[in-house]
Amino acid sequence: MFEGRLLDKPGNITRGQDVDFDLFWEVWETVKKEYVDGKDLTEKKLFYGALAGLVQSTNDPYSVFMNPEEAQEFEQDLSGRFEGIGAEIGFRNEVLTIMAPIEDMPAMKAGVQAGDQIYEINGESTLNLTLEEAIKKIRGPKGTQVTLTLGREKVDKPLEITITRDTVVVKSIRLTWHDNDQVAMIKIFNFNNDTRELFNEAVKEVLAKNPKGLILDLRNNPGGYLDTAVDVSSKWVEEGNIVIEEFGDERKVEHKALGNAPLADMKTIVLVNQGSASASEIVAGALKDYKKAILVGEKTFGKGSVQVLRDLSDGSVVKITAAKWLTPSGSYIHEQGIEPDIVVERTLEDRAAQKDPQRDRAIQEILQPSKP
Repeated sequence: MFEGRLLDKPGNITRGQDVDFDLFWEVWETVKKEYVDGKDLTEKKLFYGALAGLVQSTNDPYSVFMNPEEAQEFEQDLSGRFEGIGAEIGFRNEVLTIMAPIEDMPAMKAGVQAGDQIYEINGESTLNLTLEEAIKKIRGPKGTQVTLTLGREKVDKPLEITITRDTVVVKSIRLTWHDNDQVAMIKIFNFNNDTRELFNEAVKEVLAKNPKGLILDLRNNPGGYLDTAVDVSSKWVEEGNIVIEEFGDERKVEHKALGNAPLADMKTIVLVNQGSASASEIVAGALKDYKKAILVGEKTFGKGSVQVLRDLSDGSVVKITAAKWLTPSGSYIHEQGIEPDIVVERTLEDRAAQKDPQRDRAIQEILQPSKP
């Protein structure tokens, strides 16, 4: 999860008296002179490696330094177009994990599931890999293949899944209709650059048809921009906090609803699963706390930290974790997740048979609600 804002350049930086920067240059010279393959080690590579190590010393998998090339790839991610397998990855309990395979993309078609732990990439262990290093190894040109060795809950042996990479193009919103247009379903794939405009268009169409209820599908949605999550939540919540931002110094910032809630009285079911993370959890948590929706599905991922972006002078970017999120009621999202009101699993067998009991239960709750 990252905010849609950039930090300003720092002012005067104070350094501790116990830090001897001569030691940095000693190590620099030693690596240049002694490393066995030093002829291929350019000063720029050394320099960027040092900066990456500086950020990595936080031991936070979501805080990373990106050189100009990596920063450009990151920007392409936000545009919703890149070449790879179509899955969001992150760390859970310090293990590289599939947060959410994107619907109808190569990873999901190959059988990859949210929650799968990535042990190896093309036979190479993921132990000690950073998030950015893992992403670079998994991505690649369209038509090429990558093999992931995965651990899966309730499966005894690791799974080897070979995926053919493709161009991943994701529009962040899809609107569908069910039961003779009595039920609208808005699927949000991620909270990216196009989400706000497409979501507003979908809401207008829903209001024009006035269905009996609306399903907001946040399953396998890995997150995105904070301000977009606030905007989406505000379609149901007219006033009050949408999410609370807590910084390391215990300072808190409240992000308020925007004051216009056209869906406030619309019967709404939110679908979530363990691939619902970050911005998805902000929306789900807000709608649950204000009792604007019933949550159906499985417990969410629990990625409730926020990364801010700093543009650097040479085109590099630092993405740094600056805060954690609390729901309006004051519950932490990070490593806790959001519990659904109605637990419904969707098994591998359901997927293979193209069954969706979570969606079916959501439709039932709108047309024939269960008694409290």
